[in-house]
Amino acid sequence: MKSYIYLTKALFTEKEYILFENPEFKAITFKYPSGIEAIKLENSKGFVTVLPFYGQIIWDAEFCSKNLKMKNMFNEPKWGATIIDTYGCFAFHSGLIRNGCPSPEDDHPLHGEMPCAIMDKAWLSISENSLSIGGSVEYVKGFGDHYLAEPELTLNAQSSLFEIQMKVTNLASVDMPLQYMCHMNYCYEHGASFDQNIPTEAIRLRETIPAHVKPTPEWLAFNEQIKQGKYTLDSLINDQMYNPEIVFFMDNLQQYQENLEYRMSSPDGNTYLTKFSSNDFNYATRWILYNKDQQVGAFVLPATCRPEGYLAAKNTGSLIMMKPKEVRTFKVITGIES
Repeated sequence: MKSYIYLTKALFTEKEYILFENPEFKAITFKYPSGIEAIKLENSKGFVTVLPFYGQIIWDAEFCSKNLKMKNMFNEPKWGATIIDTYGCFAFHSGLIRNGCPSPEDDHPLHGEMPCAIMDKAWLSISENSLSIGGSVEYVKGFGDHYLAEPELTLNAQSSLFEIQMKVTNLASVDMPLQYMCHMNYCYEHGASFDQNIPTEAIRLRETIPAHVKPTPEWLAFNEQIKQGKYTLDSLINDQMYNPEIVFFMDNLQQYQENLEYRMSSPDGNTYLTKFSSNDFNYATRWILYNKDQQVGAFVLPATCRPEGYLAAKNTGSLIMMKPKEVRTFKVITGIES
């Protein structure tokens, strides 16, 4: 049996407040100096901090005394219209009618409308062995698309793995496009190695150069080595070569496995794990970036298509079209493998 606590903004102040506690879990509400509400969910292994009314962004995550998120320039979340305005989080929900890096011909912001959505509702869900933060937002435009998005994050008792879920319902009477990526900005650790249960040759270097990438001669030469098969980027050892970003695509994952597992093993002994089904996510991206301001070891970003914008997905046939009243649910398990 589950119990629910429905959240209102009155529960969030600059002073931390213990909203719920039992022998396995604790939920603490507070507000950042920027005015953005946050809730910290704890178990015996660590915590996650979620912004319940702001896209349900997962701002922070720490387990086994290790912070999981990328090095970034933000000391707190900031209000913004797009995710670029507050790019200091561990994870966000990218999509949903548009996703990825827009081409010059696209008309949508980077990673779509969902990341910074103002949520209509938020709640805690409590069972004997789990604690969840969930919410909902109705997206509706006159003469446009109409959907309900219901994100959820679940902690389990005594576990350093947690579950990220997104449920999407097409509320319109016509078909609706859907593009979704669970965008987890994992930490960068020098010397970490990658492992996954798909063939190495399925991991292909991105060969297009988006507008935000400013290539150097050294970077172009390094990319050429990868393209020619002279170098395999299966560990994080050439830090200076990952500026600007290095991106890999993994397409049509259903041909390899249904139950996919990706790992990043750190020299300090931690293994970061992400698991998902190719029935939910038939594509994935690997994003590596290293400079003085931002360092990312996003070893896998599960998605329904490549993150190259709406038109690219439409033109390549990877754009999902949801039928009226159709429901889609996506689930990712991630964290530190014990």
